[in-house]
Amino acid sequence: MRLHVVTGKGGTGKSTVAAALALALASTGKNVLLCEVEGRQGIARMFDVEPLPYEERRIAKGLPGPDGRTGQVYALHIDAESALLEYLAMYYKLGRAGKALDRFGVIDFATTIAPGVRDVLLTGKVYEAAQRNARNKGATQYDAIVLDAPPTGRITQFLNVNGELAGIAKVGPIKSQADTVMTLFRSPRTAVHLVTVLEEMPVQETADGIQDLRRAHLPVGGVVVNLVRPRDLGAADLEAVRKDMLDREAVAADLAKAKLDVDHAMVDSLLAEARDHAERRALEDSQREVVAGLDVPAYELPRLAGGVDIGGLYELAAALKEQGLA
Repeated sequence: MRLHVVTGKGGTGKSTVAAALALALASTGKNVLLCEVEGRQGIARMFDVEPLPYEERRIAKGLPGPDGRTGQVYALHIDAESALLEYLAMYYKLGRAGKALDRFGVIDFATTIAPGVRDVLLTGKVYEAAQRNARNKGATQYDAIVLDAPPTGRITQFLNVNGELAGIAKVGPIKSQADTVMTLFRSPRTAVHLVTVLEEMPVQETADGIQDLRRAHLPVGGVVVNLVRPRDLGAADLEAVRKDMLDREAVAADLAKAKLDVDHAMVDSLLAEARDHAERRALEDSQREVVAGLDVPAYELPRLAGGVDIGGLYELAAALKEQGLA
């Protein structure tokens, strides 16, 4: 696998998963490029570095493997305007002229009026990084690329660039580039991973996204279930809570042993929270069954009590590596 595309419904933590996957791959000794295309500078915030320019920068390294080797993580913030200027410079030798077009707003107009062209430019830069070899002198070669892609609702449109260009450009260099990019996106070297949480809407959107990707002949990788809560209570205890069968007196006695001032209001409040937790767990278990029926590999990442910082990213990376996604 060379290109890992990470998508997911907003709020599921797809950018966090993309960053963790890049670290996990680097922990296997690979040099990895982590790309983002949505203009939010999410990579810079997660890794606590300066906002990224339109150039590749080393931002982290993976955990050492059993042999002591570790790979590096580089990052690239791709924006359509810079990609178009680079495209014009490479294929039409428009150096200063291209920058003049940018000053007049032509670049922004072109990428706004034709969203399909915008996606070709964004994905074209990813393709260029994936295709590098020893002939690309001076350019860093990567063993793997992780793309923090648009949300699930737009991922098929984003990746299916030649289909989106059908009504805009039937021939010419932009159409040729789109066709070339599609050879990578539809190949076994690419996998599209979908991030979800154990809630009905994100899981349903994940299921719909898998169907859309398959209809477009785009390769589905796995489903990453993010923000999984710890299982502190067993099935029997959860069932007793849902059926309101807990012994109130025993609960009060346990609280008293902890030297707390116990009253009826405290016990009622705790039992209400327990019921909410039990109902939430029942919902999560039902959605976990839906994920299991999607006929793709599934991976789970825990909800981190302290939030996601660089240490948390390494913790999630270790979990992905242990489960075999990296």
